[in-house]
Amino acid sequence: MTIANPVYDIVFKYLMEDDRIARTILSALLKMEVVDVKMRPHEYSDDNRDTLSVYRIDFGATIRDNDGKEKLTLIELQKTWLETETLRFRQYLGVHYSNPKNMTDSGHALPMVAVYLLGHKVGDIEEPVLYVNHQSYDHEGNIVTKGIPNSFVDSLNHDSIIVQIPRLHSLLSRPARPGGSNRLDMVLSLFDQTNRDENDSRLLKIDGSLYANDTEMERILHRLTMAAADAEMRHKMNVEDEYFSIIEKRDTEILMRDHQIAEQKAQLTEQKAQLTEQKAQLTEQKAQLTEQKAQLTEQKAQLTEQRHLLRMTIKLLLDSGQSIEQVAKRTELSIEDIKQLLS
Repeated sequence: MTIANPVYDIVFKYLMEDDRIARTILSALLKMEVVDVKMRPHEYSDDNRDTLSVYRIDFGATIRDNDGKEKLTLIELQKTWLETETLRFRQYLGVHYSNPKNMTDSGHALPMVAVYLLGHKVGDIEEPVLYVNHQSYDHEGNIVTKGIPNSFVDSLNHDSIIVQIPRLHSLLSRPARPGGSNRLDMVLSLFDQTNRDENDSRLLKIDGSLYANDTEMERILHRLTMAAADAEMRHKMNVEDEYFSIIEKRDTEILMRDHQIAEQKAQLTEQKAQLTEQKAQLTEQKAQLTEQKAQLTEQKAQLTEQRHLLRMTIKLLLDSGQSIEQVAKRTELSIEDIKQLLS
């Protein structure tokens, strides 16, 4: 059967606007029953698509845990199929923490779960779905359980669920999880991009029989089938394709520019290092020349002193009545050298 591709923002939004479907998908992701869910407004407008490559939907959900207790939890779902700066995700989280609407009556922030549907791989992590749960530890590194969960502690930390869409292939072919449903695998298999129609990336070709007799999955498939048949929806998907093509081209140009700038900066740094080294070599050579000059000056002074002593010796010998020939023989100097020293 043919369904609309839910990685498109317009399709995903259309899918999650159905409260029952939103509960099904969020329950599968959270591994807990979502008994009620409401889409919440947020500060970043999705209409300003020239600056945002992340699509966000915020939910206020009532979750029933395994003990049957219910609690209100914020769910921030962020979806992107482009590699996006971590800073942007952090900025969105910051909006939640600073929003007074997300506080309890006691003044604590509501507990929050951040869900990231990523259109790219996260390093070498092979697991399609990654759960990042925070725990509390004492000074010795032991996990603290007494008094946990606690509203104050929970308000300062949040858990995360990271879905790597490129690693969702063949989820349904994996062995069923021990003692549990493979509902999460079934839900996420609808995002598997290896099922894209080879002629139209807006559509997925799937085997509907894999989801037969599952009322909740059939409801999701029915809504995605309706989206695929909706002409306006497909037009908006085309617009989205064009938008992301422009963004991808822009990001590629920025990446190339940044690479060139980094390369030029590295070259300048290397050239600066070479100039510094050359300057150091010149300084060393100058120091060597100065030292050599000092040595020559010292040698010249020594020669002058030796010449002066030799002249005095010759004068003393001559004054004592010795002939110049005798002095020459005694000092092992030529008569010419003696005359030159005395001149």
